[in-house]
Amino acid sequence: MLRYAIIFLIIAIVAGIFGFGGIAGTSAGIAKILFFVFLVLFAISFVLKFIKR
Repeated sequence: MLRYAIIFLIIAIVAGIFGFGGIAGTSAGIAKILFFVFLVLFAISFVLKFIKR
């Protein structure tokens, strides 16, 4: 999931450089959402792994 967030971030940067503002904004928004979902899932798995030990 982190890989997809980085891919969308790169798409947003490239689209911003070439002047495609709508695509850049959408891609940046998707990248943010995926990054926060990754953080939540990482925190949940960390806590569950800690509880099992």
